[in-house]
Amino acid sequence: MAQVVEEWYKQMPIITRSYLTAAIVTTIGCSLDIISPYNLYLNPKLVVKQYEVWRLITNFLYFRKMDLDFLFHMFFLARYCKLLEENSFRGRTADFFYMLLFGATVLTGIVLIGGMIPYVSESFAKIIFLSNSLTFMMVYVWSKQNPFIHMSFLGLFTFTAAYLPWVLLGFSVLVGSSAWVDLLGMIAGHAYFFLEDVYPRMTGRRPLRTPQFIKAMFAEEAVVVAPNSPNLRFAAPLAEEAAHQD
Repeated sequence: MAQVVEEWYKQMPIITRSYLTAAIVTTIGCSLDIISPYNLYLNPKLVVKQYEVWRLITNFLYFRKMDLDFLFHMFFLARYCKLLEENSFRGRTADFFYMLLFGATVLTGIVLIGGMIPYVSESFAKIIFLSNSLTFMMVYVWSKQNPFIHMSFLGLFTFTAAYLPWVLLGFSVLVGSSAWVDLLGMIAGHAYFFLEDVYPRMTGRRPLRTPQFIKAMFAEEAVVVAPNSPNLRFAAPLAEEAAHQD
């Protein structure tokens, strides 16, 4: 059993493995009173006045107390973070890291701006950890990129992946969790999906190009194709296609 878990862990792509490890270590450390959550939560005043800039990162690593909700979010983090990194972002580790960085920035910005708006400032002031929202963002992006996959919720009913965020949002409301946390993840996920997938198709411009200094941090993985494959076909060069058409 231990060997199976070890192999499963080693086979995870680098970003998924790193984030999952940091989240589990941080949450366990807080549960054992080794780390204080008071040193991790998002506090703009402490970030600006006391230069405690680590809070901009650590608030995404703590998933509250270790209970069924923690296991629930660890499952979704491991599953959908891995699916995105291995499929949609295969060979593009830097782009995947940039997606998470974009999501974290959007979520932090929403909370900071929302905290200054009357009537809703109290609701945003209660959001001091954004780990669940970032996980929900990954679920949302995956569902938008794979909308036709059929899924089942606890064996009760089936639906396509396009409705997965809404199903999970409804479940959160039923169990008494805050809908704000999931909604923030959906907003950040939709912002990324629109700017990365929809807007470029509409205008031909891609505003979320990964900066070169981030690409330099990661060695891009080459996509390997088995040689001498009988089913391997290559598309003709454009010049040849044009010649044949003439």
